[in-house]
Amino acid sequence: MKRASLARALFACAVIAVSVYLTVTASPRLGLDLRGGTQIVLETKNTSTTRADAEATDRTVEVLRRRIDALGVTEPTITRSGENRIIVELPGVQDPAEAAAVIGRTAQLTVRPVLGPAEAAAATPTPDASPDATPDATGGAPADATGAAPADPAAEVTLTDDAGIPLRLGPAALTGEGIADAAASFDATSGLGWFVTVDFRGSGERAWETVTGTAACSPSGDPRRRVAIVLDQEIVSAPQVGEDVRCDVGIVGGSTQITGSFTKAEANDLALLVKAGALPVPVENVEQRTVGPTLGAAAIRASAEAAAIGIALTVGFLLLVYRLSGLVAAFALAGYGALAYGALTALGATLTLPGLAGFVLAIGMAIDGCVLIFERSREDFAGGARSLPTAVGSGFRNAFSAIADSNVTTLLAAGLLFFLASGPVRGFGVTLSIGVLASMVSALLFTRILMELLIALPWVRRHPAWTGLAGPGRVQRWITGRGIDLMRHRKVFLAGSAVLVVVALAGIGIRGLNLGVEFTGGRLMEYTTDRSIAVRDARQAVAHAGFPRAVVVESGDEDLSVRTERISDAEEQRIRTALADASGGSVERIRDEQIGPSLGSELRTKALIGLAIALAAQAAYLALRFRWTFAVASVAAMMHDVLIVVGLFAWLGKSLDGVFLAALLTVIGYSVNDSVVIFDRIRERWRGANRRAPFADVANEAVLQTVPRTVNTGLGALFILTALAVLGGDSLTDFAIALLVGVIVGTASSALTATPMAVLLENRWPGRIRGAGSKAGGPKTGKKRPVRADSGAVV
Repeated sequence: MKRASLARALFACAVIAVSVYLTVTASPRLGLDLRGGTQIVLETKNTSTTRADAEATDRTVEVLRRRIDALGVTEPTITRSGENRIIVELPGVQDPAEAAAVIGRTAQLTVRPVLGPAEAAAATPTPDASPDATPDATGGAPADATGAAPADPAAEVTLTDDAGIPLRLGPAALTGEGIADAAASFDATSGLGWFVTVDFRGSGERAWETVTGTAACSPSGDPRRRVAIVLDQEIVSAPQVGEDVRCDVGIVGGSTQITGSFTKAEANDLALLVKAGALPVPVENVEQRTVGPTLGAAAIRASAEAAAIGIALTVGFLLLVYRLSGLVAAFALAGYGALAYGALTALGATLTLPGLAGFVLAIGMAIDGCVLIFERSREDFAGGARSLPTAVGSGFRNAFSAIADSNVTTLLAAGLLFFLASGPVRGFGVTLSIGVLASMVSALLFTRILMELLIALPWVRRHPAWTGLAGPGRVQRWITGRGIDLMRHRKVFLAGSAVLVVVALAGIGIRGLNLGVEFTGGRLMEYTTDRSIAVRDARQAVAHAGFPRAVVVESGDEDLSVRTERISDAEEQRIRTALADASGGSVERIRDEQIGPSLGSELRTKALIGLAIALAAQAAYLALRFRWTFAVASVAAMMHDVLIVVGLFAWLGKSLDGVFLAALLTVIGYSVNDSVVIFDRIRERWRGANRRAPFADVANEAVLQTVPRTVNTGLGALFILTALAVLGGDSLTDFAIALLVGVIVGTASSALTATPMAVLLENRWPGRIRGAGSKAGGPKTGKKRPVRADSGAVV
């Protein structure tokens, strides 16, 4: 035994050492919602010749990476998400228009022959570009991106050149894949000035020879002697083939020059477009988020303050209730923090705003394992354990199943967040998963080693009361003295739960759900003003600017939130100007989110699927570990908790967005966590002498025995969440409110909804509980059994 304890101690020291090293020497990667910048989600699209599969999307990622690197953005991140989505993060880029310029053209680059002039009405207009071009391949400078959808490379198109002349263009002779390189150069000796050299590769060389050879057969000045380089439905250059090029021979050698009256900037821009504009498939901007650095800094500061206050209150509470064992829990909590933080840095996880809040919340929930162990140790010591070490050892053994089952159910919810959600919410799932795993290590390893060291001290063995595990608490004495029978009133509790559900459904039906832009599509802007402005005045100003259907609400002390349909950057500027005029001061945009309608519909579907799978997966796990009646009761309690939280937000008119979804799935995990602890105790009490007792009595006894654990764990989480709600600001307050309500309702529903429903189901369909030794049900007797509860918190 001593050898096993030594091995555990050495392993724990190694884990702590590595965690502390990572904590001191490395930092987790911050999401753009914390450090400021712009995130753009692009979706690749099929064409008649190319399928937008994972391979094509990977090639597109590389093209975009070269394009962004060439423009010098600091620490950009470009990754593929799924088969046909690309996430681009641009730190420090605050202007959506600038972000679009950094991304550049998003369509395919094609080289097309000019078939001749076209009617002006049939042309697609483009902005004016730079000066006219002159021979061997003269072209204008690139125009600004319009964001138009690309044309089919195999079809004819009609576009306007830099001089405003509509041209009819033939099918693409080659795409950007045939272009190897492009560079701007300066030739002072020949008088050409700035020009662009284009190098071709593979089949692109032969295609260029063919298209220029055909063009050379037309007389000088004829539009058909031109070759158009098209990007994003715009002619970025339409040079005329030089007089020295022979008909049907073309420009050979795999290289050509585009000359004209270029400035240095125009030549560099054109070279960049030609070189990095060769996307294998077209892409569409489906989501865009911009967050100011001050907003992220405020969230980090608020979370740090909330963590400091919440942890201080939690540690103080543990010391009050468990004395020296509470001190052990505090050290184990510190080890948990180092382990979770070190894991975040080692895995390269991105810490987002909801992820940061989830990390803070997980600190409060990490005490749950310690509390379970301490309460079981108290029970065993009061039940006649021969010594304190014996009681502590049995406490760890008896608490293991409840700790494992409750954490598995939470991991199910966190895993669903990772696989079904996107953006910051997915980061929350990663953080929550790491937190749950770290909490298990903290409870089952760190706490055990520290408790073994504590109870090995001779002074502690002579004074076991100082461990906080040797005597009953006030809650236990109060419960024992009252002989409470909660299950006798199970129908009353179920009726009360039904009333709360009806009230929640009424709120959803009467007020409706205020879905955020993530689920509806559109654009959400948040502004801060140096002079206060009434919401009514802000609404009028936005309406007069041409957006009467925009939703304008307060967002903090001096902030305003405006939600509209998807609008352009110019239209957003009109809103900002209108607010500035109405307030008489300056207006700064600190957040900007754009979601396409198709993506919003997809996120709505994923949210519903995620909730359905969470319920099904957790129900299946409970049915496997316990019994189907417990699974049904637990799922009913979960749905009860979800409806109450959603109904409250409907009555309050608060937005239901991706962060709210993260909170809701956390509430599901917390609710099941509580139910699992009670059901685990029911299964245990059903063994031995209780196997022939009425199921209602066993369930009642189990609920009362878990009250101290419920109180102590719940208060630890409430300390953190209350601090987040008070200090978190607008970005974290709604998140904390949803979790506060969810924790309170989930704690109550486990005892007063899930357990009474399990009793009703077991009385109707009695059966064998997994792990128990007999039938889970028996004839009812009017006789009350004596109830002995765990030692409780001093509250």
